[in-house]
Amino acid sequence: MGNDGLDAGQDEVRDARRQFAEELKSARELYDPRPLSQEALARLVGTSKSTISRVETCHGRIPPELPAMLDEVLGTDGKFKRLYEEIVARSFPSLYRQRMALERSAAVIRDWSPTIIPGLLQTADYARSIFKGNAPRAGEDEVSTLLTNRLTRQAILDRDAPPDVRVVMCQSVLLRQLCSPEVMRRQLKALLEAGERSTVRVQILPLDAPAHLFSDWPVSLITTPTHQTSVCVENFKTAGIIEEPDHVRAALRTYDELTSEALSARESARLIASQMESLS
Repeated sequence: MGNDGLDAGQDEVRDARRQFAEELKSARELYDPRPLSQEALARLVGTSKSTISRVETCHGRIPPELPAMLDEVLGTDGKFKRLYEEIVARSFPSLYRQRMALERSAAVIRDWSPTIIPGLLQTADYARSIFKGNAPRAGEDEVSTLLTNRLTRQAILDRDAPPDVRVVMCQSVLLRQLCSPEVMRRQLKALLEAGERSTVRVQILPLDAPAHLFSDWPVSLITTPTHQTSVCVENFKTAGIIEEPDHVRAALRTYDELTSEALSARESARLIASQMESLS
């Protein structure tokens, strides 16, 4: 059964990839005022003819920056970006796909993390350190795929109408030595920059804060535009989506308690900056 599930997932990724390839070839050949060759399109989007050829024949990875460039040049109103996000979504294990789908359509995302910077705010180098720590025997291709998927998730922050993102982290997250001091310094700098966005709030929960319902694990509360909230909980090789109303209300109350116990966004930024300077 496990292999059947894996094969089905791979088939879904291949189907999505073929759709991307077919849409690209069609858009290129129907380009107005005249069709574009692979070489001409490559020049317009700043890549090589071989890259366009590989994408149209489903060989190798799609460069993460390519879909947005294709939409801009071909005037496809975000089509290739959406198709690429679908490819990435289907590449996640089935266990996590519902969460990814909720995240992509979210109006509000509330994250709590007791251990690491949440994925939506991770830098590439920090995420790479996390992935290598989680899977020390993973090859470079596998790590690169995980990294591409992680960074693609972050594209929701740059949408025309991005979700409101609320992050509360334990103070210990700032102190953990999961990567080199330089990588962590850059990560903290990126965290400060993220907190300057009008749609992102970052708060730090002090080490002396009392115990709470979420003490032992990371939790995400994802709210749709129709105000339905799902609670996403992850643990070792497991993930769950909780939608039972009483449990959701308890989770929302807990998150409200965390935000009230946490330092303000301004105080949190000062603490993050102080830790960043200590790593210089």
